[in-house]
Amino acid sequence: MDERADRRWGELLQELRVAQTGMQILFGFLPAVVFQLRFAELNDIDHAIFAITVGFGAATVGALVGPVSLHRLVSGKDFKPQTVTIASRMTLVGLLLLFCTMVMVFLLILRVALHDTLAFWLVGVMAMWVAVWWFGIPLWARHRAHRMSRR
Repeated sequence: MDERADRRWGELLQELRVAQTGMQILFGFLPAVVFQLRFAELNDIDHAIFAITVGFGAATVGALVGPVSLHRLVSGKDFKPQTVTIASRMTLVGLLLLFCTMVMVFLLILRVALHDTLAFWLVGVMAMWVAVWWFGIPLWARHRAHRMSRR
């Protein structure tokens, strides 16, 4: 049981490294945006989109760093399988928040660049594309594997 939990924890750490890198890139540039001269030219809607984006970014940081804090605080307490399960759920929440952050960043960028409804269509297409690759295909594979294992 502990060997399986150790293996699952190692796999989760690798996944977190990838997700945290993406989160750092997205969230890392957001604070600098408000100090750009052009930021003052944005309308109220774009300011609101920016504020929501920063909120999603901060929530993403919390969710994706949460498993590290969890592990550190409960390390050595003899419930590693439960820790891995909780950390896995925290990571999934972090990925959902990272998805939302990406969508909002893309929306803000395209609204500034295009100034029209084409931005919303492009964001919708991008969001569906990423949702298929991040969630659709993995859930399909999980369902298929579950179905195969029942045979």
